[in-house]
Amino acid sequence: MQWTPWSVSELTTYISTLFDEDEFLQNVLVRGEVSNWSRASSGHCYFTIKDADAQLKCVMWKTAAARLLFDPMDGDEVIVWGRVGVYATRGLYQLYAEGLQPVGQGALYAQFDALKRRLEAEGLFDAARKRPLPRYPRRIGVVTSLQAAALRDILNVLRRRYPLAEIIISPTLVQGDEAPPQIVEALRRLYREDVDVILLARGGGSIEELWAFNDERVVRTVAESPVPLITGVGHETDFTLVDFAADCRAPTPSAAAEMATPNSEDVLADVQRIRQALTTLVRQRLTHWQRDVEHAWQRLDSLTPEHHVQRLHNEVAAHRRRLADLTQNRLHLLHMQLQSAHAQLRALDPHAVLQRGYAMVRNERTGRFVHSIHDVLPGDQLQIHVADGTIHAIIPPKEETDHDGDAAHL
Repeated sequence: MQWTPWSVSELTTYISTLFDEDEFLQNVLVRGEVSNWSRASSGHCYFTIKDADAQLKCVMWKTAAARLLFDPMDGDEVIVWGRVGVYATRGLYQLYAEGLQPVGQGALYAQFDALKRRLEAEGLFDAARKRPLPRYPRRIGVVTSLQAAALRDILNVLRRRYPLAEIIISPTLVQGDEAPPQIVEALRRLYREDVDVILLARGGGSIEELWAFNDERVVRTVAESPVPLITGVGHETDFTLVDFAADCRAPTPSAAAEMATPNSEDVLADVQRIRQALTTLVRQRLTHWQRDVEHAWQRLDSLTPEHHVQRLHNEVAAHRRRLADLTQNRLHLLHMQLQSAHAQLRALDPHAVLQRGYAMVRNERTGRFVHSIHDVLPGDQLQIHVADGTIHAIIPPKEETDHDGDAAHL
């Protein structure tokens, strides 16, 4: 039998066909240690993965390489997926990688750091993007889970510190694979509302439970907020990428609610400050006009010719009329401003609340006001202050009830 010799190209093509027709080799996962990683100026990546007994050449084309969240370092253990084929020019078989990810718990941290560096390079976290919070918000948006303890904490703080604000809740899941798109939609619902500030919050958890707040879609949506946005995700030591994109980061949901609202005592102090400033302004103007009148009279006394006396008399009369008009206008403006300040003080007066049928309850044993059934014990004597007097009562055995505050829902 006489054999016909093959050319090198023919044999290599035959071997390449065997690789291409093997379904297993068209979709493989390989675990190994990275070696000789490099990213060419063309955007392609070249590297080797190896273990104790073998090594495998790998190439990742520019399109796949652009999707990488991080560049592995030599020695990193990774999982690579793609197809195995023949590089005919060099007579090598190699893995054409479609993607890779690090192995172990460090994978999440590597993804976190890589996405953070990429978004930071885009300027998404720049300090120049941060906006000041409104001092007196009219409407406050809240994005969190309806079942979360964080929501109850936020509502308690908002109603205690600043009950004048309207609260708009946009509910969402806050963990799991379905959470990121729901958070994005919940935020965008509030973007269409006339709110002054937004709180994005959830309680503490593991890095996996908080991972939805590291999702690129959520981070970019936070950065797009048309109004100042405060994050209160996790505990004080927890940081997620939305914290860097937000206008302010609070260590807890309750702290976020405090950042969004003024204290009622601060409101009263502002009203008093404005009132004092108005009073001072009016006094300064009146003193100035009084000096003008006195100066005019002095000039009048120093001129003896009759026509000069008459001219100065006319000037004095004109000054008097202007002074009367300006004084009346200024006093009217002051009166209106003082009425406005008085109305604000009345709105914050606890006795005005009592006039609407509410009551303030003080525990005689502790000397403190009662905010919860946990503030009293059976047998405690209470002082119940209503609009027209005080009622004394004694606490029988108490019963707990589950009560959720009312709030507008989208």
